[in-house]
Amino acid sequence: MRADAERSRRRILDAARDVFLERGLDAPLDLIVRRAGVGPATLYRRYADREALVRDLTGDLLSRLEAAAHQAAREEGDAYDAVRRFVHTAADLRMGAVIPVLLERLVVDEELIESRTRTSGALDDLIRAAHKSGRLRPEVGAGDLILLSIRLSRPLPGGLSRLDADGTLLHRHLDLALDGLTTQAAPAPAPAPAPGEPLTFADLVAAADRPNATD
Repeated sequence: MRADAERSRRRILDAARDVFLERGLDAPLDLIVRRAGVGPATLYRRYADREALVRDLTGDLLSRLEAAAHQAAREEGDAYDAVRRFVHTAADLRMGAVIPVLLERLVVDEELIESRTRTSGALDDLIRAAHKSGRLRPEVGAGDLILLSIRLSRPLPGGLSRLDADGTLLHRHLDLALDGLTTQAAPAPAPAPAPGEPLTFADLVAAADRPNATD
């Protein structure tokens, strides 16, 4: 694929990921075109229909997650730190929030099954190594990490979304949750402080534009 064609594909997929997350799978494709900054013909020439776009987006996310797992294993000296790095990368890719949306209409073919298997295997390798190191609690599995990511990476409703405009709050909550997955006897230093400041109930009320609410 030519470099300019790949750049267009990346813009379309990133825009589709965000739009489907915000508006659901019935979001107008023209909104994706505008968000991606490409012409309508560019999208429709590449994707015959919405299903083809969803299929490519899912395959792309799985491939990026597999690559993230291998990179974390290769570059982190500690197995548990590799798991943490993978979870944070998955959050940046918005995997936990997007995949459930895509699964509503996804037709799974052999290629996707193979990609899913490779991604699952790479994550399982990370978790086994973290278990072996003694830092990750033995009852924590891949499904736990995936569901944790899904729960925490869903967009905040209404005015609350302004609390996490840059994603810092998501990563703060991930760090707080991940610190709870380590074993008490793990020979590791104390966790670094979570990024950001503690949120008060008043912060939530103010963000939701209800400064006078008492309930």
